[in-house]
Amino acid sequence: MSKNVGGADPWAVGWLMRVLVLLAVLAAFGVPLGVIPIVAVTSPAEGGAAPEAGRIVIPLSTSAPTPTVAPLTPAPHTPRVGIIAGHHGNDSGALCPDGLQEADINLDVARRVVALLMQSGWNVDLLDEFDVRLNDYKADALLSIHADSCSFPGKSGFKITRAESGLHTSSADALVDCIIRHYAERTGLAFDADTITYDMTRYHAYYEIDRNTPAAIIEIGFMLDDRELLTQRPDVVAQGIVDGLRCFIGGE
Repeated sequence: MSKNVGGADPWAVGWLMRVLVLLAVLAAFGVPLGVIPIVAVTSPAEGGAAPEAGRIVIPLSTSAPTPTVAPLTPAPHTPRVGIIAGHHGNDSGALCPDGLQEADINLDVARRVVALLMQSGWNVDLLDEFDVRLNDYKADALLSIHADSCSFPGKSGFKITRAESGLHTSSADALVDCIIRHYAERTGLAFDADTITYDMTRYHAYYEIDRNTPAAIIEIGFMLDDRELLTQRPDVVAQGIVDGLRCFIGGE
């Protein structure tokens, strides 16, 4: 039987495979050890030199750029304020001989205050005197708007107070101070601390709201001697209150 001369010699093929395996092993261990150098290839257009003879040239890909992460900017705080229209939804409040009702004055001013604050992007709640939302109410500030009666001829001015000691937050004094300064400046009325009553320092809302909500009650003027301001220029009254609230929220 004659041999197939055209076929590959199994012995030679076996040695060839051994040599290839040996070269692969040498490359696997030689490259990390530096025995076989790796040369990064650059194109002639990039000014790279031709690789030296006898070296194994392996193109290296450039590393991916590290993404830049922009710092997070906290969202600006949107103030939330509660405005109580004194006596609204419950009774008329003080009543003058000619029929002028305190509740009507309070509601008119309160609505103007709410509108002005909402124009500034604030969250504002218009509340009734005994509003159910007052239970555990949480906000940056709460202000109840009232007016003084017609029972004191010759009396003019405004007054504002927070709760009696033990019921107010530490920031309630700052709220009162801001409104005193700005309301007096805007309206021209004098602050009258001598006529502050227990009904104001023990106002029912202080016992209902969240203890961390700064709160105050204001008597915006007397319905007799300050009537022209309260009924003919309620926008000035409202702006004085808004100025005070902005002072407090802005941290003046």
